[in-house]
Amino acid sequence: MNLFRTKPFKAVVAEEPSESSLRRCLTAFDLTLMGIGAIIGAGVFVLTGIAAATKAGPAITISYMIAGFAAMFACLAYAELATSIGGCGSAYNYAFAGFGEFVAWIIGWDLLLEYTLSVSTVAIGWSGYVNDALQALHIHLPDALLKNPFEGGIINLPSVLIIFALAILLCIGVKQSSRFNAVIVFIKLTTIAVFISVAADEVNPFYWGHFFPFGWTGVMQGAALVFFAYIGFDALSTAAEETKNPQRDLPIGIIFSVIFCTIIYIIVALLLTGIVPYTTLNVKSPVAEALLLLQFPIAAGIISAGAIAGLTTVMLVMFYGLTRIFLAISRDGLLPSVFAKVNPQTKTPVTIILLISLVIATIAGLAPIGTAAELVNIGTLAAFTLVCAGVMILRWTRPTMKRPFKLPLGPVFPTLGIVFCLYLMINLPLITWLRFIIWMGIGFVIYFGYGMKHSILQKRN
Repeated sequence: MNLFRTKPFKAVVAEEPSESSLRRCLTAFDLTLMGIGAIIGAGVFVLTGIAAATKAGPAITISYMIAGFAAMFACLAYAELATSIGGCGSAYNYAFAGFGEFVAWIIGWDLLLEYTLSVSTVAIGWSGYVNDALQALHIHLPDALLKNPFEGGIINLPSVLIIFALAILLCIGVKQSSRFNAVIVFIKLTTIAVFISVAADEVNPFYWGHFFPFGWTGVMQGAALVFFAYIGFDALSTAAEETKNPQRDLPIGIIFSVIFCTIIYIIVALLLTGIVPYTTLNVKSPVAEALLLLQFPIAAGIISAGAIAGLTTVMLVMFYGLTRIFLAISRDGLLPSVFAKVNPQTKTPVTIILLISLVIATIAGLAPIGTAAELVNIGTLAAFTLVCAGVMILRWTRPTMKRPFKLPLGPVFPTLGIVFCLYLMINLPLITWLRFIIWMGIGFVIYFGYGMKHSILQKRN
């Protein structure tokens, strides 16, 4: 068996519709709004405060700049491969085309970890903002149902309930149109605008006096943690089949959404650490809590409402993307074929959705948010590293492949992407690496014990 046999593919172009094709209706503007909708979520509403309090202090602003550079190099690589290869499996498909089945399985298994924990992490942050909203209505839930066992509670019940609610919606067959996404993006940006307008008048430069409390090491550890904020843009690469002009619109949507969100993150991080001491931000809803400390309850309520709406859509999009990646891997035979089946009535992979919802709910209800976010980041950075490497490999192995969008300067940008991503991975805690290695070890066992024997590509050849 050839573990590195690649899967055939063709460039993504706007072809005549067929019975099995998806409707091409998305423009560059739609894709940019989708990117903003998927990227702006737990990063700005949750992790900014936690990373400032525990990793970088006010220098979290610089952490976002570094993470933004790494994301930009990776998104450029995604743009090239998305317009050349496409498919619903995102980086899994790209790895299959460039590196072969074995590496594709590794990155697919990695993506399953990334998406699962990203939804779990956002659910934990969502729970914090829901609790703030309930308290504003004088509804107080017991701490035992708001905190995980590591924080002295029993289970984070709100995060579990939202996961099961989203699972039901996905099983029924809920579809998010670009118009609905645009409305949610408007709510998110309005919420952030409210925070910026209030915080701009309350900045106290004294809070920036000790700008590097944890040194440069803290800045890099902060960058490694807040990189979680950028995982949404890779979901755009799965929209190739639904884009009117994928050669032009996909790169525009991916690149512009990353640039815009990076600017938003930097502004929010700078203001948040300038209105309250960074040591007070290690909470699940730091933006709302900061405004409450400044005696702005109405603004805090608006922030909580916007965060709840925004985080809900992020979870739904990421949850949906996770099921598509799981489905793509199952269709190739690397996971049991039972997962590749869809419900005949709803046309959704109900078995996958229910299985994944149980896993996500367990993590969200019992794990601390910092641990979940760090595991997401190492998985994301590993995937981005392979995508950047895939660009260079395909330039060498398939030089004549049609590339509607091609990175300039040869291997410069992919190399910079690899360097930035690896450097951020090095700055993640050792325990995170150990957990990641264990997860990948489980993946090796599953592939050699099951996937290699049932691979459709191996059987065909």
